[in-house]
Amino acid sequence: MSETDGTPPRPIRVVIVDDHQIFRTGLRAELGAELDVVGEAADVESAIATIRETGPDVVLLDVHLPGGRGGGGAEVLRGIAADPACTAVRALALSVSDAADDVVSVIRAGARGYLTKAASGAEVTAAVMRVHGGDAVFSPRLAGFVLDAFGTGLGETAAAEDELDRLSAREQEVMRMIARGYAYKEVAAELFLSVKTVETHVSNVLRKLQLSNRHELTAWALSRRLL
Repeated sequence: MSETDGTPPRPIRVVIVDDHQIFRTGLRAELGAELDVVGEAADVESAIATIRETGPDVVLLDVHLPGGRGGGGAEVLRGIAADPACTAVRALALSVSDAADDVVSVIRAGARGYLTKAASGAEVTAAVMRVHGGDAVFSPRLAGFVLDAFGTGLGETAAAEDELDRLSAREQEVMRMIARGYAYKEVAAELFLSVKTVETHVSNVLRKLQLSNRHELTAWALSRRLL
């Protein structure tokens, strides 16, 4: 319930992307009432189109999908990355695969977490809510792949401290929120800044850290355990 007007919170809007209709139907039936499935897709092209059309909060995304150039879920994420209408969309990979290459590739492309299809409807619902809230979520045995891929040693920690020293306190605040998947307008509202000021801070952060985009920033922050 909302503390201000007593109305229930808006359900989290979800798109399910999987090439098996039976799985999509079963998953939809198992998701909690906190989620509202606003679209489904079965291949790369339709997934990109559906996400652009519906503007969901979270995409439940299979890793292996037909269509496109063979890039599967990672290609879907790259396809929406440059679309201003999709900047606030967060993705949670949900796949039968537990291969390290699949996990790492989709996380590098921008997914905020990765669950195997052994997860229950309640577990998927909870994971979607956490991803929507800015957390990164992984099935327990898969988290190690991510930590191994992005580095977790003491040298990385020292490097992260040196890199953070390049950023002002405000830039560090903005960096963490952007890396967690917040849209520019959400960062602006939270930090009482204009959207233009947020854009300037993000540009400065990317320049100082020698990164190209927000997905690289998320990977950088994850690798240094800053999220």
